[in-house]
Amino acid sequence: MSMKTSPGYTYILSFSILSVPAALSTVLAVFSEQKTQIVCLDRIEYEGEKSDTTAYAVTLETASEEHMESVLSALQLVQGVEIIEVIDGTFDLHREGKITVESKISILDSAALSMAYTPGVARVCETIHQHPQKAYDYTIKGNTVAIVTDGSAVLGLGNIGPLAALPVMEGKAMLMREFGGINAFPICLDTQDVDTIVETVKQIAPSFGAINLEDIAAPRCFEIEKRLKEELDIPVFHDDQHGTAAVTTAALLNAMKLVKKTPESLKVVINGIGAAGTACTHMLLELGIKNIIGCDRKGAISQTRTDLSPSKAEYLSRTNPHNLSGTLQEVIEGADVFIGLSGPKALSVEDIKRMNHDAIVFAMANPTPEIMPELALPHVAVMATGRSDYPNQINNLLAFPGILCGAMACRATDINAAMCLAAAYAIANVVTESDLSENYIIPSVFNTLVAESVTEAVKKAAIESGVATI
Repeated sequence: MSMKTSPGYTYILSFSILSVPAALSTVLAVFSEQKTQIVCLDRIEYEGEKSDTTAYAVTLETASEEHMESVLSALQLVQGVEIIEVIDGTFDLHREGKITVESKISILDSAALSMAYTPGVARVCETIHQHPQKAYDYTIKGNTVAIVTDGSAVLGLGNIGPLAALPVMEGKAMLMREFGGINAFPICLDTQDVDTIVETVKQIAPSFGAINLEDIAAPRCFEIEKRLKEELDIPVFHDDQHGTAAVTTAALLNAMKLVKKTPESLKVVINGIGAAGTACTHMLLELGIKNIIGCDRKGAISQTRTDLSPSKAEYLSRTNPHNLSGTLQEVIEGADVFIGLSGPKALSVEDIKRMNHDAIVFAMANPTPEIMPELALPHVAVMATGRSDYPNQINNLLAFPGILCGAMACRATDINAAMCLAAAYAIANVVTESDLSENYIIPSVFNTLVAESVTEAVKKAAIESGVATI
């Protein structure tokens, strides 16, 4: 059995065994044969424990739910083993949600109550009524983001709706707090109508300092973002577009250093031109890359296509300068860079062999990339994925906390292309020349320099581009 375990499939298994020599060794051998990773093992006591048995709790990292079922089946064949309880660690972590709303102050006496609420709060309300900008000083507005979704394009799960999207939006709020010090709250809307979404966000905007659009399907997301940017005076950021683009660009900046190629010399093929693919294309054009070919399920976006939507027609107007047509497999011939924002197994080893020397492959479909690194690595100079269990994870978490922090710190009215490109350079520059290698083109999300660097770079770009108000 050959498989790669993941922390996303961690289980806490409680079991009892007969108190005889080698009993525990037999159980541990089962875990080893089943290719699990043992995170920890503890002796436990439980109600109803028999005098001739010993109980343990083991935390196991597995590859899938089916893998864990196989482990349990094998364990049940061991004489004297009784399974007490199995807890799915991921579901247990999500129990009752991952975020809370907490008070910043303690109300221990009537004086504090009178200042925090009535009658004292009325003075603050009057001040804000007379001077609306004071809301940034005396409410949560200036450091609070609304995470807005309609649940139409959630992770790799597709259109699962607002309720099923809530765990992801909670996670996003948690990450904003942990990595950016930003307050955030999930707003999961039970509609996929553009007008309704735009109007709803406009109505709730006074409570927030920025709007983060999340997991809204293309092309609807483009219109929603455009209209909200036009109609609101707070920054609107679609992370699936611009966060992905910033981190992808950062990774490419450093990969280019390794292979000693320039933006002007590159032929780039992007597979998947939804929200993320389109935004990546726009940022790479800003970087100076001229030869970009976008592909969808029907092949290259070219002038020979008669089925292009308005958004894809607009995309074509800025890309594919040599009007290449055909399948992904055909247009990838001689490409220097492949960027995958599509689906599993879209790329083969034979496809990579048709690329230029020192090929750069970013296979970012999650959880299964367009090609697995084990297959691609013998044939490429640099490989990156969206997964945390391989080197060079292209993760939006490197971008969105700092971009939003920087924008809100200077009360920017917009998050523009200059700010996102500044974020990309800031992320890339966290990797020093001495540390740069084919297995380290992008910093870890746990590198504390990332959010700080991105915040300062974005704030500077906002001031220079004229969208900062303080």
